[in-house]
Amino acid sequence: MTEENRTNREKEIYAEVGEDTTLRPLVHHVVYLESELEALELMPKLRIHPKDPTRQKATPAAKLYKEYMQQYLNAIKILMRRAGADETDEDSPLRAWFKAHADH
Repeated sequence: MTEENRTNREKEIYAEVGEDTTLRPLVHHVVYLESELEALELMPKLRIHPKDPTRQKATPAAKLYKEYMQQYLNAIKILMRRAGADETDEDSPLRAWFKAHADH
C-alpha cells in the first residue's frame, strides 16, 4: 500500500468515525495492519515436509497473519463502536434484567 493509499484510507475511516484526535493512533494502526495483512496474504502459510506430506508446520507468516488479524479485528470493533455501527451494543438479557431490577 502506497503512502497516498494509506492517507486516503485514513481519510475514509475518519469520515466514518469522526476526526477525534484520540483515535488517530488507532486509525493509523488499522491502516498499517491492513497493509501488512495484504503482504502476508501472499506468503506461504504452511511448510510441508518433502518426504512426509502429513508433517506440516505453520510458517512465521502464518503466525504473524493470525496475530495481526486479531489486532485488526479488535481495533475495527473499537472504531465501529465509535461510529455507532456496532450492532452488538444491544443489551444482553443479563444487562436488561439488571436494568429492570436496579430501581427496586
